[in-house]
Amino acid sequence: MTFDARPTPPRRPVDVPRRRSPLMLAAIAVAILVVIVMAAAQVWAEVAWYRQVGYTSVFTTQWAARLAMFAGFGLLAAACVWFTLWIARRVRPAVTGTRTPLDQVREQIRPVEKLAMVVVPTFIGLIAGLAMGGRWAEFLAWWNHESFGVADPQFGLDASFYVFTLPVLQAVIGFVLTISILCTLLAAFVHLLYGGIGGGRSFVASKGARIQLAVSGLVVMLAIAANYWVGRYALLNTQNGDYFGALYTDVNAIMPGRAILVGIAVLVGLMFLAVIWRGDWRIPAVGVSLMVLSALVIGGIYPAIVQRFEVDPNAQTLEAEFIQRNIDATLYAYGLDDIDTIPYEATVEAEADALRADAETTTQIRLLDPNVVSPAFKQLQQNKQYYDFTDTLAVDRYELEGELNDTVIAVRELNLDGLSDDSRNWVNDTTVYTHGYGVVAAYGNTTASDGQPSFWEGNIPSTGALGDYEPRIYFGQTLPDYSIVGAPEGTEPWELDYPDDDSPNGQVNTTYQGEGGPSIGSFMEKLLYAVKFGEEQILFSDRVTTESQILYYRDPIERVQRVAPYLELDQTTYPAVVDGDVVWVVDGYTTASSFPYSAPVSDQGLFAGSDLAQFPSSLNYVRNSVKATVNAYDGTVTLYAWDEEDPVLKTWQNIFPSTIKSVSDISGDLMSHLRYPEDLFSIQREQLERYHVDDAAAFYSGQDQWELPADPTASSTAAAETLQPPYYLTLQMPGQDDPTFSLTSSFIPGGNTDRNILTGYLAVNSETGNADGEVAEDYGQLRLLELPRDTTIPGPGQAQNYFNADSEAQQTLNLLRTGGSEVVNGNLLTVPVGGGLLYVQPVYVQSSSGTQVPLLRKVFVAFGDKVGFADTLQEALDEVFGEGAAPEVETPTDEVEPDTPLDPGATPEPTPTPEPSSPEPTPSDTATTDPGDITDAQAALEDALDRAQQALEAGQAALAEGDFAAYGETQDALADAIEDAILAEDALAAQ
Repeated sequence: MTFDARPTPPRRPVDVPRRRSPLMLAAIAVAILVVIVMAAAQVWAEVAWYRQVGYTSVFTTQWAARLAMFAGFGLLAAACVWFTLWIARRVRPAVTGTRTPLDQVREQIRPVEKLAMVVVPTFIGLIAGLAMGGRWAEFLAWWNHESFGVADPQFGLDASFYVFTLPVLQAVIGFVLTISILCTLLAAFVHLLYGGIGGGRSFVASKGARIQLAVSGLVVMLAIAANYWVGRYALLNTQNGDYFGALYTDVNAIMPGRAILVGIAVLVGLMFLAVIWRGDWRIPAVGVSLMVLSALVIGGIYPAIVQRFEVDPNAQTLEAEFIQRNIDATLYAYGLDDIDTIPYEATVEAEADALRADAETTTQIRLLDPNVVSPAFKQLQQNKQYYDFTDTLAVDRYELEGELNDTVIAVRELNLDGLSDDSRNWVNDTTVYTHGYGVVAAYGNTTASDGQPSFWEGNIPSTGALGDYEPRIYFGQTLPDYSIVGAPEGTEPWELDYPDDDSPNGQVNTTYQGEGGPSIGSFMEKLLYAVKFGEEQILFSDRVTTESQILYYRDPIERVQRVAPYLELDQTTYPAVVDGDVVWVVDGYTTASSFPYSAPVSDQGLFAGSDLAQFPSSLNYVRNSVKATVNAYDGTVTLYAWDEEDPVLKTWQNIFPSTIKSVSDISGDLMSHLRYPEDLFSIQREQLERYHVDDAAAFYSGQDQWELPADPTASSTAAAETLQPPYYLTLQMPGQDDPTFSLTSSFIPGGNTDRNILTGYLAVNSETGNADGEVAEDYGQLRLLELPRDTTIPGPGQAQNYFNADSEAQQTLNLLRTGGSEVVNGNLLTVPVGGGLLYVQPVYVQSSSGTQVPLLRKVFVAFGDKVGFADTLQEALDEVFGEGAAPEVETPTDEVEPDTPLDPGATPEPTPTPEPSSPEPTPSDTATTDPGDITDAQAALEDALDRAQQALEAGQAALAEGDFAAYGETQDALADAIEDAILAEDALAAQ
């Protein structure tokens, strides 16, 4: 019984926690475990790979730098945000009895205040840490940077300040400015929410809010001031119309203006502090307005007035000093400051004895086009459908019979796409087909009698002039993502080495003996790699033994990029046989994008349609500082410091010590196969379109601008967009004592003109020598032939037009195009011989469908406007320069006969050519018929055309059967018939 008259309040229900499903908890636990295992597998695979190749320090250094910057900047940003929120909450005014519209919002937010104090700083810290962590390379380079020894012409600072220090300053200032603005906005929001800021007609803030916002405003303004100050130096990397770097207006108007704006920004920051004592927000508001107005007037209007009324009327005079700075810096930054410019009084008259002085160059002219003959390599040397060659082959030089010879070379790589679907399974793909086999090489300056490449190394097993070398290719460009190799001693080999009809199983097997990949012998290693590659067979296959290794990251360019992440790499890699091993050679570049006054590379059309996304879009400094090799058998990556004086490379050597060997460690054999890289040459020739002019006044007038010619051999739809690529060939430039292996390009007039005449010819000595650790003295010397402006030298497009317009040649080519054949124009080479410039173009014939084997059938040459067209280069040169003018190319004595050509599926022995429906022409029954002996010239023409058609049909039948000897005989008969047809047409024209 109670005397309390108050009603008993209703009992509130007790909140009973909901039981979580055990299945859900288990699923969450499993998901977390899966994520952890997958992450561990990826990390383990990376660590194991770097440890195996011997570059663990590269992995640990870059990830330590990433994590340190992520943690440092992330924690700093999070701390600033947390401290801002904490201060804003701490100084909020006391709650009064007066209700405001924000009270309801405050009540809704109050339960999550503590959570927000954790989530918001953490989120912003993660974003800031990730953003700054991605810039680890810039900060490491700045911390370890080396001096260039070159001062900028404006401030007198070493170029290293712009390359290494300025980007870091800009990054730090940007970070501070962003975080300070964000903290100011967050503080203002909290104060507004909790009543620290109020208003109506006037802006009212509590004392705590005034202090915090005033200090935040000061920090923002100081960051803006620092940004203005650093921006003065950044002007040396800006583009001003057609010029680069700070020009007259920048130096005399914008730079002083930014210095003034620095003072204004600091003054406005101090105005924010005045709010603490006076509480009048109009003071900083006026200051900010003043700064904005000053930025418009001083930073925009005044420079525009100076440019319009002072500079533009006197630009050539006022800008001369600054344009010269641009020219000098650009030439230095791209290694063009030591170019040998040679006035070349080229003749267009072919004289009978003109070629005698250039006999060595003439005999070395490369007729084998590496962009065309890959199908011939495939058909003649591929051997099995699971082998392959790249579509574009490499050009190198090898010493054969005591003389250096330009060589087209390729590696017979493994390509599993050639296998039938029935043969594709995990065991075959991963443990049986593990490697390619052997090198194939052909003379560059001659072909076999039937027009196919003249091989001096090839076949399986490898035979030829290279002698004994390790032919197995476990690392290359078309290999599977991973292979598992190796087995315990005494185990029957199961890796396919090469096919062999004399072996019991029709093949020879091998077991990998190298150290090319991490171990995969333990259960944990199997598990982690099974997770990484998503393949459970790794766990259960008996082919994965305690001695097994797993090979991955097998592409040479990818391997080099992983061990040298600071390098930009050439788009191409090429094979070379060096000291008994096949190695892939990769050229590495150190680059910068903020070298003062240097013009950046333009992207459009620079690399003849190549994909060079690896190069920075704002590249304005480059050096070929590293030569790298990747052993094709064991995957060993070796880096050599090719340009040991490059300050960018020296900087990275400070960061990754002991990862790069000296150039003195390069063997003589390897040295002889190094070359000047294509991408660097492409960059340099692009810059020389404008910067071959080194005088500021002439540069300003722009009357001597050049451009690179379009590739005249490209299809009509792509010709306008595809630049003629540079070509490797052996030649002797004016000023050289002997021919050298070189990389060449040509120039035509720039501007709005259709004239395709030659204005310049560029060649760089690519001969590195063959001495241990010693680079040939003349290597890398650029020589630019400047052609006379009063002489019309045909350009590549004009030379191609001469070929296309030659009536006799086109009659012959039209006959070759009949009967299911097509004509393919090879590379159009430009060679300085005979006192002028000689154009040489090989012409190939191949089937228009089915089996395509491009065979060299004709050669075009042009000197001036005179055209030669014949079966051989010597005959074509004789047509232009006179009988006996061309030196003869010696017939190779060490030619390798190709194995049985590829027949998809099986590789049968060649079978005799079947009898065609009409009798097959042979040299005996297709003897030349003199049209003069036939009373009716028309009958003679018809007879010749009939014999030509028979020869074409027989040739196609021979190609279909892979009988290249018979095909060569039909081509001889075809040549006789074409010659008779031309004679008959001439007789008809004379009647």
